[in-house]
Formats: sequence, C-alpha cells, structure tokens
Amino acid sequence: MAKRPKPRSQRVLVTVLDGDLRRPVARAHVRLGRSAGVTNRHGDVFLRVRRRTASLVSVRARGYSPATRRLWFRRRPWAQFPIYQPRLQWPIYGATPTRTEAQTRIRLRPPFRMVWSQGMGSLIEFPAVVSNGMAYIGNARGQVRAISMRNGEIAWRHVTPNGKMAASPAVYGDEIVAHGMDGHVWVLDRSSGRLRWHYTVGSPVESSPIVRHGVDYFGSWNGNVYALDLRRHRVRWVHRSGYKITSSAALAGSTLFVGDYGGRLLALSARTGRLRWSASVNGRIYGTPAVSHGRVFVPSSDGDSLTAFSTRGTRLWSIHTGSYVYSSPAVWGGRVFFGSYNGVFYCVSAASGHVLWEVGTGGPISGAAVVVDGVAYAGSFAHRIVGVDARTGRVLLRFPHGHYVPVSGNGGRLLLHGYSRLYAVEPRRPRR
Repeated sequence: MAKRPKPRSQRVLVTVLDGDLRRPVARAHVRLGRSAGVTNRHGDVFLRVRRRTASLVSVRARGYSPATRRLWFRRRPWAQFPIYQPRLQWPIYGATPTRTEAQTRIRLRPPFRMVWSQGMGSLIEFPAVVSNGMAYIGNARGQVRAISMRNGEIAWRHVTPNGKMAASPAVYGDEIVAHGMDGHVWVLDRSSGRLRWHYTVGSPVESSPIVRHGVDYFGSWNGNVYALDLRRHRVRWVHRSGYKITSSAALAGSTLFVGDYGGRLLALSARTGRLRWSASVNGRIYGTPAVSHGRVFVPSSDGDSLTAFSTRGTRLWSIHTGSYVYSSPAVWGGRVFFGSYNGVFYCVSAASGHVLWEVGTGGPISGAAVVVDGVAYAGSFAHRIVGVDARTGRVLLRFPHGHYVPVSGNGGRLLLHGYSRLYAVEPRRPRR
C-alpha cells in the first residue's frame, strides 16, 4: 500500500507592531501552533502552517504585555499583530497608583494636530482611561463607552440603569471597573461592555477605582472606605470615617491616603483598613491627594488651600489661594501643579510650597492638573485647556475646548477633554 504524501506546509507572514507608536517590534517571540520564530528588525517573521485559516497567534517581547489573538490568513498570507507597552498606557485616574497625575513615559508635546473627535453624549467630569489601543470613559448619564484610539469609533456602550458617573473607570485585566453615583460598582467585560457582575454600596460613589492585587479601593458619600475583592465578589474590609468622601484613594506602598469632608487626610492600612494616622486641613477635601517622594499633597475645596504632609503625618507647608481648590494636584520634577476657582494655574515647589509660576486661565479651575512630557495642563470653566512648560511657566497650548480634567492618552496620542467631547491629538512634527 502506497504511503500518503505528507501535506505540504505553507508560509504565512506575521508583522509585529507597537500598537501605540506604529513601529515594528524586533526580537519578538511569535508562536502559531507548533511553528515559532523571532521577528527581524522590520517586525516580520515567517511561520509554517498546514493550511491558511484562522489561527491563534501568541507574541512575547521585552517591555510589552504578552498577547494572544486570532489572526486570519484565509484571504491573504500575512497579518499584523499590535502589542503594547504597559508604561505607555493610562489605566487609572491619576495615571499612577500614587495619583501624581503625571505620565512620565509618554513623549508627546505641543504643537498638536487633531486626528479625530467624538461626542460622549453628556458631561464628562472625569477623564478617560486608556489601555491597548482603547479609551474607556463614563459620563453624567451613567454610560460607559469604549472608543478606538486609532479612529475614534465607539466599540461599545454600556448604559447603567440609574445613570450618572462622576469618576473615571479603571482597567483591570480583561475587565473595566466603573463606579456610579447610583451606589453601584459595575464590572464590565472589556471586549464587549457586557455586565459581568455588580456590587451595591447603597450610597453615591464619586471616588475613582484603584485596583491592586484584585482589590478595588474607594470611598463613598456614606463616609466609608471600601476594599472590594474583585475575584471573590465580596468586601474585605470597611473603614468608617464618619464624613462624606468624594476623594479617590492614593496608594503608596501598603498605605492608602484619602480625604474626607471633615477636612481630614486618612492614612489607612491597605491590608486591613486600620487607621495609621490622620491629619487635618482647614476645610473639606473634595479632590484626591497625590503622593511623591515621601510627601502627600492635599487640596481643600472650601479651605481654599493646598497642604503638604510627610507620609508619616507631619505637616510641612500650606498655600492659600483665596478661592476654592477642588483641583487635584499633579506632581512632577520636584514641583506641584494645581488650579483654583480664582482662575489661576499654580506651580509650587514640592519641598517648600514657594510659588514658582502662575498662569491665568480665564475661568475657575475645578479638574485635576496633569503633566505629560514636561507640559502641565489644566482645564477651566472658560471652556479652554492650557498647556504650560512645567519648568518655565511659558504657555505652549491654548486649546479652545475644555472644562474639567484636561488630558489622558497613550504613547501615540493624547485625549483632550471638552465638556462632552473627546479630541485625539498628536504632535504636528513626527516623533524621532
């Protein structure tokens, strides 16, 4: 009996690209079934398959998140595979767990050109988070949207039953965690927006999520701080402060820092919720503290102030503006940036509180300051976003749309936030 000839294999080409920078990724390890290879300097690798069909391809590369997805070779024998650097993403409000509002790895500066804009259906008080080519944002009607960073198309929209969100969502693995003013935590499927499960707090949640080791830490209007286990769908601990909380929690090491309407900065054990220490400012704390280099910077809304403490609770300095300070501070390069209802955008020394520069914005500043690539941004009720050289105070950008928090983005594009619209921008001059 004649032997059957072995089926002839065919070659397919996989090109691995940096999904944000759109550059080829060399030395990436690519596997398709039993066939494996390493990309060349053009990001290309040829693999052998028995037949050209839909196939699962896995890619690993140094500095990038490992990824597996299905590629289609039926119509043509090549496909692109984007992968992403974690350091160029913006997965939570404040950019980092310490809520410094500074993304230090993104290299994008004005002047910008607009790539696309997309309406969000209602007021967007808090910024989009961005991960792996998608932006996720909630609005005042309680709708969460996923938007392509490439073209601005809406991939999905999830409508919560009772509306209104005043917090950014967070990216956690293949889930999106969103907090609602209806007193719920919503956990959505990242790829489809489908509701996976929810948890009822019973009081409005204006605090944006921060997730570490599968635990979501946040405060609520009922005065409680929660540690919600996202894996087991149950609360690990509750700390009862006794005062309304709108502040998001900052996480530095094993300590949570959160402010309350009693004017107290609370330092809590992230593991148990036990109070380690508390310190007072001269009024309510609406915004979010930022932690950097052993210091905690705390805004007070009706105290009209920004106060610095050591991470052990020692009061260091305070600056008074004569008007509300709702704005959460940004910290970068030994400097602190924040805005006030007097319309002034401030830069002060992190060590002393000494004012280094001031820029007028033409309207009250309520949203957080943000720093990207040495440029400090603030939005104002004058419907403008101003971008200022963080070192010199020279104004580099005056964008004609803005309101609350000004900026988030990824390594390829920034998102400028208007009242109810997102604007994707990139530098006019290409990156070198």
